[in-house]
Amino acid sequence: MQRAATQDAWRPWRALLRWIASDHADLPAPARPDAVDWMRIVPFILMHAACLAVFQVGVSATALAVAAALYVLRMFAVTGFYHRYFSHRSFRTSRTAQFLFGLLGASSAQRGPLWWAAHHRHHHAYSDRPEDPHSPRHKGFLSSHMGWFLTQGGFRPDLSRVKDLERFPELRWLDRFDIVAPVALAVALLWAGNWLEAHRPELGTSGGQLLVWGFFVSTVAVYHATYTINSLCHVFGRQRYATGDDSRNNFWLALLTLGEGWHNNHHHYPSSVRQGFYWWEIDLTWYGLKLLSWLGVVWDLKPIPVAVRDARPGDRP
Repeated sequence: MQRAATQDAWRPWRALLRWIASDHADLPAPARPDAVDWMRIVPFILMHAACLAVFQVGVSATALAVAAALYVLRMFAVTGFYHRYFSHRSFRTSRTAQFLFGLLGASSAQRGPLWWAAHHRHHHAYSDRPEDPHSPRHKGFLSSHMGWFLTQGGFRPDLSRVKDLERFPELRWLDRFDIVAPVALAVALLWAGNWLEAHRPELGTSGGQLLVWGFFVSTVAVYHATYTINSLCHVFGRQRYATGDDSRNNFWLALLTLGEGWHNNHHHYPSSVRQGFYWWEIDLTWYGLKLLSWLGVVWDLKPIPVAVRDARPGDRP
């Protein structure tokens, strides 16, 4: 009886520790993989609630500019590195750049690169089949959009799919302590806003504004833009290729996500670094990676073979 009471007393502290250190490898298989893990998702809920503080802190052109810049930078890190590099290895880069862009991606609070890549590789292995954790066909819109990763099973990735990434201790650290990057960004924005308020009052901003707009609002925007590729891009748009799943090309989502909306293209040939296969398919992430290749930061960008691209041509979107 006493031992059970002691275990109950420690339960909240163990839950708190799980927010700080994500030991995926040490987690046992959950008894109820589809059940929502309410204790673990408290920070996710608070992230959305914090956006309401915009009514308290107000708004300024500076705060909006910072929010927009951080949206673009972190979306690029997620699409270019979490997705096209860590998940599909569609180009090569140095170990330093690998970590730095992984750190920038982690600041978007979408967990670490190993977690992200493991789940995404699983998705491609079972796209729109019952085993796919975020298929609108089988799970419905809300679950495919965000419900899947709020579950006990969603937290625990199959790390056997990312053995190529696990060999880097710095990536394992970044994955385990994925909370460090977003917290550091939030603190930096609060400090920067306070400094600007004191030394550049003509900018009309404050620590509260940069924290709320630059971190909370910008992060939630990156969240839901990313999630639309799992949900909306498997429902709305055009299918150029018969990929055996519901993936679609969607021009508007491609703009919102810097190129990820060319999703049917991507499922047709996942290893291509370029997802907008034709010149009229705007793919801002591809343009950014091409620029980085000219600077020598990335190299060996894998193209889409022309024969593969033109195998099933369709109309322009």
